[in-house]
Amino acid sequence: MSEPKAASLLAQSIPSAYDDGPAKREALYKQVLKRLISNKRSLLGLWIVGLFIFIAILAPWISPYDPLEQNMDMLLQAPSLSHPFGTDEYGRDILSRIFYGSRISLMVGIVGVVISVVFGVAFGTIAGYFGGKIESVIMRITDIFMAFPGFLLALAIVSVLGPGMVNLMIAIGIFSVPSFIWITRSAVLSVKNKEYIEASRSMGAKHRRIILKHIIPNSIAPIIVLSALRVATAILSASGLSFLGMGAQPPSPEWGAMLSAGREFLRTAPHLSIVPGIAIMLVVLGFNLLGDGLRDALDPKMKV
Repeated sequence: MSEPKAASLLAQSIPSAYDDGPAKREALYKQVLKRLISNKRSLLGLWIVGLFIFIAILAPWISPYDPLEQNMDMLLQAPSLSHPFGTDEYGRDILSRIFYGSRISLMVGIVGVVISVVFGVAFGTIAGYFGGKIESVIMRITDIFMAFPGFLLALAIVSVLGPGMVNLMIAIGIFSVPSFIWITRSAVLSVKNKEYIEASRSMGAKHRRIILKHIIPNSIAPIIVLSALRVATAILSASGLSFLGMGAQPPSPEWGAMLSAGREFLRTAPHLSIVPGIAIMLVVLGFNLLGDGLRDALDPKMKV
């Protein structure tokens, strides 16, 4: 199934129980929290994500060494008590670099998704609410972007802008915008003709008030789900771009860059690649499990 179609189906399935107006939202959110807590997969994802956020915040205090400090007497050391994950080709402690690398990966993923949400929700809401020629123009441009594989689109953007963290976040944000446009438009189309929206129009409410007070709040559920899933995609894409040398630059302790550097020592020091690879896998798994759990919790068809 194509990504636009999957996004549309997700948007159409979730908001149906959230479109009865603001009065019922609080009770529904309590049900969502109850479903989320009772879902073991979502709890596991929440624990994994929470752990990496905890590590990222406390990295300067819990890291045993400076992640950039070189020690020529400790080159390519295997895991030991003093260096639990070993050292790299410059004698730098891998555990410390993993801790600091969590800051980079989470920042790129979250900032990239925030950029996507801001622009995607804005254009998707305009397209779905106003329709007509505006919708046609926005959606046709979106279709053009959707025609390119996301990673290749991000790679092309970074190639134009140049390597670096800021450009990496911009590229990640841009390649995720079309998905948010599609899912927001679908969600808006499913709620814009509801009775409470019509009541607001009949009372003379302006478009801006209707959009901000009614349309977006009642379309937010699928956007939340997609955001969690896209953070995982953003982190994976950012690691891939850094692996190719188009993202974070040395000596930055970015996981994709660490993975790329470690491939030269797969036979002599495999831990250089194994450790950052496992870190990428775990954080992506955590956000995917959390996103799936949110999807189940926010789906009104699921039983409490």
